[in-house]
Amino acid sequence: MKKYKIGFPVKFKKAKYPTKKKLVGKYCVLEPVNVKKHAKDLYENFSIDKEGIDWIYMPTGPYKSFSSFKKYLTTEKLSGNPFFYSIYSKKLKTYCGLASYLRITPEVGTIEVGWITYAKNLQKTVEATEAMFLMMKNAFEILGYRRYEWKCDSLNKRSNKAALRLGFKFEGVFRQATIYKKRNRDTSWYAIIDKDWNKIKKGYQAFLKPSNFKNSKQIKKLKF
Repeated sequence: MKKYKIGFPVKFKKAKYPTKKKLVGKYCVLEPVNVKKHAKDLYENFSIDKEGIDWIYMPTGPYKSFSSFKKYLTTEKLSGNPFFYSIYSKKLKTYCGLASYLRITPEVGTIEVGWITYAKNLQKTVEATEAMFLMMKNAFEILGYRRYEWKCDSLNKRSNKAALRLGFKFEGVFRQATIYKKRNRDTSWYAIIDKDWNKIKKGYQAFLKPSNFKNSKQIKKLKF
């Protein structure tokens, strides 16, 4: 009988779903979305972007009124799958970003990070990077996932560049993967797997050291 190549054997226990526990870092705190507590700060900070540029590649938005934004936070059911966090900047003392886990599949250990919306005052800050590290660390070390994914519109240059900077590996483009805002989306796929994690973690830890920042400016770039 002809022999066929098959995948290596895997002894894997089911991963866990995200919990209501906060993810606390040196520079930021991630809290499961609480509309009453977070909505006002988030709306005010997102409104810094007067032209709605940061919502171009998001499935919805921008939101031009507080009531419509509150409805978005409520109707999207931001507490399951996807599981959303509000990002609190310790320096700015305000909630200025959103990010979520989604496509959560504990049975096989895959989870995605997405719906990332950073206000202008959060973009290109140490808090922005640390938020991604905290979610990544939680997924691998606490929840027990073996694959951590990032997907974005192939035309979204900022998101594609961010994925590579944050340690994700490019895996290809799914052509005509979906439609949003009545337009086509070819989707770029990126991922980090569990065997990559130790090396990537060390890179983040070196980058996030307080000694790597002077007047809030990084001295050395994130490297893996």
